[in-house]
Amino acid sequence: MQLLHKGKVRDVYSDRPGEVILVASDRVSVYDVVLPTPIPDKGKVLTSLSLWWFDQLADVVPNHVVSADDVPDEWRGRAIRCRQVEIVPVECVARGYLAGSGWTSYQETGAVSGVELPPGLVEGDRLPEPIFTPTTKTPPELGHDEPMTYAEVEAQVGPPVAARLRDLTLTLYRRAAELMERRGILLVDTKVEFGLAPDGTLLLADEVITPDSSRFWAASQWAPGRRQVSYDKQVVRDWAQDLGTWDKTPPGPAVPDEIVERTRAVYIEMYERITGQAWT
Repeated sequence: MQLLHKGKVRDVYSDRPGEVILVASDRVSVYDVVLPTPIPDKGKVLTSLSLWWFDQLADVVPNHVVSADDVPDEWRGRAIRCRQVEIVPVECVARGYLAGSGWTSYQETGAVSGVELPPGLVEGDRLPEPIFTPTTKTPPELGHDEPMTYAEVEAQVGPPVAARLRDLTLTLYRRAAELMERRGILLVDTKVEFGLAPDGTLLLADEVITPDSSRFWAASQWAPGRRQVSYDKQVVRDWAQDLGTWDKTPPGPAVPDEIVERTRAVYIEMYERITGQAWT
């Protein structure tokens, strides 16, 4: 096998014609910078949770999964055999609450990715309706992902594909948010990726509704008007932001053991609460 691409978290290897092996590492990134400290079992949790969601959402959109079993033994549990697709060069983000960069943008402009929002919202507010707030898909060495308006997505991929991306992203968000809220978890926002198969079919790809690609809050602790307690990668983001000594450019700082252990525990807790299955 040959390494085709090394991402912030996932590595992609060529294998059989038309197929690739997607391997989730234990690397963690914040602000598009890979930190030097891994989170044990993180890649296996991301893989297992993504596979669960791919199954749950298969009736909404087909996905790129071929097999989670037909993979090299050294990557078992953290690898998926996938159809090789051409990844659409847009990060598709859906937001149901005002948080993170969305909150920052709203404070500055009253809008997020060109979507105007009602005045008077506070940090952590639930939005009247989920919104599509895409970003660029920028390689880490070239900088950070930047917000895109819907018109910019149309210019990038064409109006028919842009409409499909928006509609699928919002449908996936609503389906997942409803399921998670029944389990006491709020799906604040999430990023999904799509790829085009050789026959032009749009497939859900990469990962889906994980603590790496999403923001989760406990419904019982939700209180608009302040920074919420997150159950996702935000544990590491908050630690990095509160350092005050890092300018968010490489190299990233080493993560303390306490933050590593808390992050691992959060990932496992979210897997168990979402799926209803014990982590083994």
